[in-house]
Amino acid sequence: MASTSVLFSTFPPFPTLSLSVPSATRISDLYGILCKRYPDLPSEDYLNISPHSGSLTPDTPISELHGASPSLVTLRLVPRLLGGKGGFGSQLRAAGGRMSSQKTNNNDSCRDLSGRRLSTLKTAKRLVDYMEHEDDRKKAAADAKKAKLESLERKIAAASVDPEKLAGKKHRFDDTEYLEESRELVDNVRSAVSTGLIKKKKKTKTDHPSNSPGASKSADTSVRATTAQTKAASMPSLAVAASA
Repeated sequence: MASTSVLFSTFPPFPTLSLSVPSATRISDLYGILCKRYPDLPSEDYLNISPHSGSLTPDTPISELHGASPSLVTLRLVPRLLGGKGGFGSQLRAAGGRMSSQKTNNNDSCRDLSGRRLSTLKTAKRLVDYMEHEDDRKKAAADAKKAKLESLERKIAAASVDPEKLAGKKHRFDDTEYLEESRELVDNVRSAVSTGLIKKKKKTKTDHPSNSPGASKSADTSVRATTAQTKAASMPSLAVAASA
């Protein structure tokens, strides 16, 4: 009786398996022979023998599967897909609920019955509205420009008043913050100068221990002169502030 070599392409971790069986052997008998040759294979409940294309019945003999080579047949040994406990319908319903909760109103990528995108139609509508209100925008811009020019003219007219008329008027300077800063600056300069002169006087007494009245008198005179200079230096800033 003629024999046929059968090659089984498997899945990891199993390698490619081979058998040599009579040509009249049926598909249903192949797995028993295969388990005798390879005892480490799982039971028939977990594996299935199938061709590379199409389907087979258990009573199909090997001789009907000969292709280009009459002595070689290739088959697949694949695991069976066992059924679960169900619940697939509930999962679909839950997924549908999540999809419906994420609805959006952005349909700009859709098309109308003429094939035009809705985003194109919306853009054209906005352009028409823009063109219709062009006159209103130009009028508003002209009014704003006119108001700005009038305000500028009023400022120029107020600045071009005769200085002789303003000379006889009294102006009150109310910038108290500036006055306080000016006084504080003058006081700080005065105290700094006085401190420096006192230190210098003490150093002079230490270097030349003389209590002559002429030396003390000259030191007092220099202190008074420095204080007078400080007051004179601060007067121009106050005069400018009062004239402003």
